[in-house]
Amino acid sequence: QVRLVESGGGLVQAGGSLRLSCAASARTSSSYAMGWFRQAPGKEREFVTVISWNGGGTLYADSVKGRFTISRDNAKNAVSLQMNSLKPEDTAVYYCAASTSYSAFKSRPAYWGQGTQVTVSS
Repeated sequence: QVRLVESGGGLVQAGGSLRLSCAASARTSSSYAMGWFRQAPGKEREFVTVISWNGGGTLYADSVKGRFTISRDNAKNAVSLQMNSLKPEDTAVYYCAASTSYSAFKSRPAYWGQGTQVTVSS
């Protein structure tokens, strides 16, 4: 079973940067698509980004495209999210997720991390 642990959340000023990391506990995670969702208070959880198991494909929500970059290091069983030019509307709990299907990641990831808080102040 894949276990995911996020880190790197915190408080940052608008326009600043933050890097989130997600570590997987199982070697088999290297064959999974991995990515991120986020959820703000009072809002539904939304898709942010995903990267294929071999790193050859990525998808981003329109709201973060050009500002966020996802990457993975399969040797370390880890995925990272570099967030630049942060806006107050990026404030949310960010959840790492993994799925056996890259194409179906948005709809139903199989595994979830516990979440990490990102707060962007004006």
